[in-house]
Amino acid sequence: MIIRQAKLSDAEGIAKVHVDCWRTTYKNIIPDSYLDNLTYDKRTTLWINNISRSDNNVFVAESNEGEIVGFADGGRRDTNDVENSGDLTSIYILEKYQGKGIGNKLVEKLFSTFNELGYKKVFVEVLEDNKSRFFYEKLGAELYRSTTIEIQGKVLTLLIYEWKSLNPLHLTDKEKTSK
Repeated sequence: MIIRQAKLSDAEGIAKVHVDCWRTTYKNIIPDSYLDNLTYDKRTTLWINNISRSDNNVFVAESNEGEIVGFADGGRRDTNDVENSGDLTSIYILEKYQGKGIGNKLVEKLFSTFNELGYKKVFVEVLEDNKSRFFYEKLGAELYRSTTIEIQGKVLTLLIYEWKSLNPLHLTDKEKTSK
């Protein structure tokens, strides 16, 4: 598995992972009508824009066969008013590749970039019913606050987690080099 910075040519692969993951992750959470309207084409355009932005950092997990199987991105949301902080905007891994440490590697790569940018804290937003919140908790994120959002008439609880350290895997430098 290769973890690397995304290129514009990755937009289509990222879009496929994004749509496929939304349809599995958010089934029975977000209305089906919303999920059914997601398209690879629209998401490809979105990811071309996301990769092109200088204030956004996108990393992909690529299989040995060259298939994009996951991605993470982040920067600083417009709504983030906490000094010296950034946001893990999204992280998705195809279901059959989950539980293999890919998420940890993507987060570590993104947080390394955040460290270089001088961020001291990182936030992530996750729907309360999304089981990935336990992934964030396992990496040391703590509940910062909750709010609600509405998606196609359905009101959902949105949890905002915070990492107070940019070492989410809680590894020392010695442990990192020995892995």
